[in-house]
Amino acid sequence: MTTARPLTLADPIVRRWAAYCAVSVIILAAVVGFAGAVAERRAEADLARQAQTSATLHAAVLRSELAKHRSLPFVLAQDPDVAETLRSADPRGIDALNRKLETLSGGTRAAVIYVLNAKGRTIAASNWPAPTSFVGSDYSFRPYFKEASANGVAELFALGTVSRRPGLFMSRRVEGREGMLGVVVVKVEFEALEAEWSAAEPAFVADPRGVILVTSIPAWRFSTLTRLPRAEQEQLRTEHRFGDAPFSVLKVSPAPLAGRPPVLTTAAMAKGDTRFMAASADLGAAGWTVFTFTPVGETLRAAVAGARAIALLVGLVVCGVAFAILRWRGQASVRAARQEAARLELEARVAERTAELSDTNQRLVVEIEERRRAEAYVHLMQDELVQSNKLATLGQIAAGVAHEINQPVAAIRAYADNAAAFLDRADDKTARANLGLIAGLTERIGLITDELRAFARKSSAPAAPVTVRDAIDGALLLVGPRVRQQHVRVIREEADEAARVMAERFRLEQVLVNLLQNALEALEDTPDPEIRIAVAVKRSQVRIVVADNGPGVAPEAARSLFTPFATTKPRGLGLGLVISRDIVAEFRGELSLEPAPGGARFVMSLPKARP
Repeated sequence: MTTARPLTLADPIVRRWAAYCAVSVIILAAVVGFAGAVAERRAEADLARQAQTSATLHAAVLRSELAKHRSLPFVLAQDPDVAETLRSADPRGIDALNRKLETLSGGTRAAVIYVLNAKGRTIAASNWPAPTSFVGSDYSFRPYFKEASANGVAELFALGTVSRRPGLFMSRRVEGREGMLGVVVVKVEFEALEAEWSAAEPAFVADPRGVILVTSIPAWRFSTLTRLPRAEQEQLRTEHRFGDAPFSVLKVSPAPLAGRPPVLTTAAMAKGDTRFMAASADLGAAGWTVFTFTPVGETLRAAVAGARAIALLVGLVVCGVAFAILRWRGQASVRAARQEAARLELEARVAERTAELSDTNQRLVVEIEERRRAEAYVHLMQDELVQSNKLATLGQIAAGVAHEINQPVAAIRAYADNAAAFLDRADDKTARANLGLIAGLTERIGLITDELRAFARKSSAPAAPVTVRDAIDGALLLVGPRVRQQHVRVIREEADEAARVMAERFRLEQVLVNLLQNALEALEDTPDPEIRIAVAVKRSQVRIVVADNGPGVAPEAARSLFTPFATTKPRGLGLGLVISRDIVAEFRGELSLEPAPGGARFVMSLPKARP
């Protein structure tokens, strides 16, 4: 019996596998290191672009906020009420101005708006009823008063002397025939903007000196990007701009500079030093600069770790492939046989799957055809339901229309008998007048019957330009007998009834008849019943409003108002409003119930027809 010879370092197989392992380790280390470095550079470039975009967006938002508020002092400085109050100091005028400024402050979200006289004393303010009212305070020492008095306009960011809240003071001089009358001041606070910023990444605004004014991190407020000279610090304290702020330098390295491309920065935070990508954007005329600190730690670590993991995985795959090639070199025939067997098995599976797909495709064709037939049947049933609703509506108004026709028929008979009597008397003129009256009555009967026939006709014409007035006239003609029977007053706002909409006239009349019928039923027990029909054109839409002064729609009924078979009527089916909404939807419009102080208010919005 022979024994296996132990392998030694001199053996070629051992040398080959030892060389393979050494080369694999070197390649893996190089690939992982290179991939991490490349990923870190790319991540830094992406973060720089992201940070610059964020800074630009922050600056745009702040610039828009400032532009909105800058117009306010300009408008107030031109207001004749402000000038007259400054000129006369009339108590009634001051009281009216206080209330006006209070309204403006609430509408524009300005912190406070106040008016100073020529001596710098506040005569009116939006916070006049508050304990911290500015009325009577002397602000002549404030730079925004001095600069506005001298130059006409001024802006100053500072702490409020009363509220101790930071904000931007925008002032403008008020001119009169006799010279300067006073100064209008608007204070803008940025708490809401800072709250939005604090939900994202750290951001702040610095003035040309480098003093941080607006910030998402309150602890950074009134810190500086670089050390301020003592003379400037003393000047700012003398002007009472930032209270007793120490003007400590922000612990950021390197210090962010305006106009510099985004750079990696380390900032001292509550949880320790944190790395950020610092970017800046200039605000323009204000001289302010917006800085954003985009966190980079997790992003860089994730990018480097992901790249290294992928590189390691790829390297291992390559090493594994090399290992497989070396191992399988002597097993070519076995691999070829296995591949052939796998190919045959795959072909068999492909053929089996192809047959299954063919059967599935055939079933899908059958199902599609069945679905098409079902959809056609649904459309047919929908048309039949709309026609049934028409006929049901006609049944409801038939009695009133019959009464409406009986009156002119009886009159025709009377006029005919009179005409015969006048002809016997040879009174041709009076007989001719009676015949003219008979013609008018027959025309009235024809108008009613023509409208009934047109309304009852089953229509499926496509949408076309329809004059709203014609549809309203037709609907009122059908429900007119019931309107007169119930003594309902119909009010039409005819200003925009000449507008044309894309619809089909008689289906549009059907919707209007349904709405008017519902209104008449709601008004049966209402004193002084009233229906209001209004038409309004808004851009590309035409709104048709049908409102009544009845009891209105209960909240629990309003939630299921457009649900099929949901009704509050004892004999109702709950389909009228559902069908009406479907008809309006076919015209690319919308039918809805809007809140009203009294009664029900239905609004139909339809696309306006192009001229």
